[in-house]
Amino acid sequence: MESIRLMTKNILSIGDLRVAYGGIQAVKGIALEVHEGELVTLIGANGAGKTTTLKAITGTLPDCRVEGRIEYLGQSLQGRKAFQLVQSKLAMVPEGRGVFTRMSIHENLLMGAYTRNDKAQIAADVERWFGVFPRLKERSAQMAGTLSGGEQQMLAMARALMSHPTLLLLDEPSMGLSPIMVEKIFEVIRNISAQGITILLVEQNAKLALEAANRAYVMESGLITMSGVARQMLNDPKIKVAYLGEG
Repeated sequence: MESIRLMTKNILSIGDLRVAYGGIQAVKGIALEVHEGELVTLIGANGAGKTTTLKAITGTLPDCRVEGRIEYLGQSLQGRKAFQLVQSKLAMVPEGRGVFTRMSIHENLLMGAYTRNDKAQIAADVERWFGVFPRLKERSAQMAGTLSGGEQQMLAMARALMSHPTLLLLDEPSMGLSPIMVEKIFEVIRNISAQGITILLVEQNAKLALEAANRAYVMESGLITMSGVARQMLNDPKIKVAYLGEG
C-alpha cells in the first residue's frame, strides 16, 4: 500500500492544522493526506471537528484563527477565495446542500459550470449527470427549493461535478435522509470514485463510509485518533464499539 501511494500524486496535504474560535480549540493539530484517485473518509461523532476541517480547507470559516499547512496540488490554500478554488477544480458539497432554491434544477447545474466556456461539453455533462440522477431530469424545470432533501443532495453533488473537480469534498451527504436515499447517495459516491475522481468524504455513517473508502481517518475532539485502510478499520474493536454499534 505504501509503495502504491508513493507513486500517486498528492492532491491534498494537511499538516499541524489548528482552528480556534476565541478560546475554543476546535481542531488541535491534525495531519491528513488525500492521493490521486482515492476516496478518503473522515469519520467521527458530531462536534469532533470534521466540518471545521473542511471549511478550513475551503476558507469558508467565520472569524477564527487557522494555523498550519493546507496544500492542494502542492500549493498553499491560505488566502485563496472560494471562487478561486472552483477555478482550481476543488469543489465542495456543503452540509445542508446549499442549492440555489429559486433557480431550476437545470440552472443550478449550469451554475456548477460557470468557470467553463465549453458549451457543447457542458450540455453533454448536464445529460451525463441527468443519467446518473434520473429524478433530476424528470424535474429539470422545477425550482430547487421544492425538492426533497434527498433530491437536493443529488442536485448539490451533480452541480459540484459539473466543475470537473480534481478534488471533491463531501460534507455529511447522508445527513437527514431516509435509509433508501442514503443507499442511493452512497451508490453514486462509489460510482464517482470508480470514475477516478478524488474524494474527501466527511460522514457520520461510519459503516457506509468505511465500506466505500480506500483509507480512513477517525477524528475525536479535534484530534485524529486513528487512521488506516478503511475496510480493515471495519473490523477494529474500537471502531465497532464507538461507531458501528457493535461489541
